[in-house]
Amino acid sequence: MHIMTLNIPFDNSYARLPERFFARQTATAVAAPTLIAFNHALAADLGIDATAMSDTEAATLFSGNALPDGAAPLAQAYAGHQFGGWSPQLGDGRALLLGEVVTANTTRHDIQLKGSGRTPFSRNGDGRAWLGPALREYLMSEAMHAMGVPTTRALAAVRTGENVQRETALPGAVLTRTASSHIRVGTFQFFAARSDRDGLRTLTDYAIARHYPDAQTPADLLDQVMQRQVALVAKWMGLGFIHGVMNTDNVSVAGETIDYGPCAMMDSYHPDTVFSAIDQQGRYAYSNQPKLAHWNIAQFATALVPLMPDETTAINQFTAILNRFPDLYAAANLETFSAKLGLAKSDPELIDGLLALMAQDGADFTNTFAALAADTARDQFSDRAAFDAWHARWQAHDPDTALMEKTNPQIIPRLHQIEALIQAAVADNDAPFHDMLAAVTQPFRANAAYAQPPSTSEMVARTFCGT
Repeated sequence: MHIMTLNIPFDNSYARLPERFFARQTATAVAAPTLIAFNHALAADLGIDATAMSDTEAATLFSGNALPDGAAPLAQAYAGHQFGGWSPQLGDGRALLLGEVVTANTTRHDIQLKGSGRTPFSRNGDGRAWLGPALREYLMSEAMHAMGVPTTRALAAVRTGENVQRETALPGAVLTRTASSHIRVGTFQFFAARSDRDGLRTLTDYAIARHYPDAQTPADLLDQVMQRQVALVAKWMGLGFIHGVMNTDNVSVAGETIDYGPCAMMDSYHPDTVFSAIDQQGRYAYSNQPKLAHWNIAQFATALVPLMPDETTAINQFTAILNRFPDLYAAANLETFSAKLGLAKSDPELIDGLLALMAQDGADFTNTFAALAADTARDQFSDRAAFDAWHARWQAHDPDTALMEKTNPQIIPRLHQIEALIQAAVADNDAPFHDMLAAVTQPFRANAAYAQPPSTSEMVARTFCGT
């Protein structure tokens, strides 16, 4: 079934790659789709004319019950390290790439359904998603975009009218997301693990043409992917964002935040904060994210070795590139936190001193930095004398409050509020979702209803993947 009233100008370059890169697949129909949200502004940016599309048509289309003209749905193949353990075949087990669009400024974007049914890569999964993770990703990705973080985006969310079975029966949903691409470090690992040098070369040429057109060699590609990961993770750290599952199959070579599973943004600051229920060892704790990004890029380098003239050359060139990571990250992190404090001249000791005080008192990460711009942060601390001493040193720098106000969000998608709106949505009340979406997509605007940290009874200690 095709829908004619939605004009998506597809140009599906990934579908023109060799067949071993993916499995062609259609979505599994659902019983009674209804639209929760459609991102009209994003659609317009993508050159998609949705003006004639009704909510019913949108629900039919973005549930996978119908295909837009020009779509070429497929599930992408990839591998990956999951919590450090190697999995030679993963792939899109519950997602389908519908196709790609090229915007007016010539950038290319994927449009992908998540929760659209089983694929050859589903393993033991049902290929479905439940409502909670779909709404969480919609909110998180749109909030991150509004805060200036490179990220996948949410185009639509649809109820399926069917339940999915997890620990209990839960309402099903399909999320439609967009991305610069869905090429992952794990995509390169997939071909390297199979000693498929031709496939690896084809993928490398494709990734360079799509994302890094000035890269001449695999070493150039490695260096530029690493630089984007450095910049991305520094932004995460500056916002108190914890991805929760930084496996190599969740690392986009385009440098975007991808796969919002057990993610969260910190309330009380502590560097060792972990939310993900499956991260028993704290591998992906907040403070470990830079180190794990470095590790992931090292796995990317390993996957590129077969494309080099010889192993010795590869080791020498790639090691020299990878060894730059710590200094690049330290500089990016210093720049991020200097801006948060309005500093024209960086002062690492001043930054570290504030973070130490925040950790000692469990100060709210977002509200502390937002209050500094208004010079009301003293209330965040119990050790007022220590804060006053720090504050005097900070004031001596004559901080730029205008810079701070555009760097430090007032509103973030807080975990307890997300959990509350999910419970409301399970009871067929979507108003809290829409209210919170409006708030978190204006993150630098004060909004008292969404600025409060959780009370003790509201705290959410653990998050879960959406599978």
